[in-house]
Amino acid sequence: MKKSILAIIILSVFTAFGCQQSSGQVKKYDPKRKMSKTPAEWKKILTPNEYNIMVESGTEAPYQNAYYNNHEKGVYVSAATGEVLFSSEDKYDSGTGWPSFVKAVDPKKVEVVQDNSYGMSRDEVIERSTGLHLGHVFDDGPADRGGKRFCMNSGALKFVKK
Repeated sequence: MKKSILAIIILSVFTAFGCQQSSGQVKKYDPKRKMSKTPAEWKKILTPNEYNIMVESGTEAPYQNAYYNNHEKGVYVSAATGEVLFSSEDKYDSGTGWPSFVKAVDPKKVEVVQDNSYGMSRDEVIERSTGLHLGHVFDDGPADRGGKRFCMNSGALKFVKK
């Protein structure tokens, strides 16, 4: 019985931290982070949710976001710039509760940087042209499609249906 409860707790922790930082926490603006606009400028352009995710590197709740369960054909563009970043052709159900992709449409539009926040070492995905946070990339994606899981925040994206 104790082993079952422990296994459930461990599984819950891994699921909860699959893409997010710590629940309810966000990284504060890092003045060394290169962004194309100041936080004050982004605050005027982005919605509060987009700002929290993209500027403050926040994370939305799993299974409670716009695109984790979206199966329509189309493209996912940056909520900040409208640039096409991901395609429904590269989206798959990772079981994490966030939209996951095997690759970006154009690898030159995203950049992967090291994220050592919250005592974890992860690879953060940012939009190259803006320096804004999109999500994280992990090496546990489908092996037959390159092995990557681009775990993105719906709040950093807008879906454009084909």
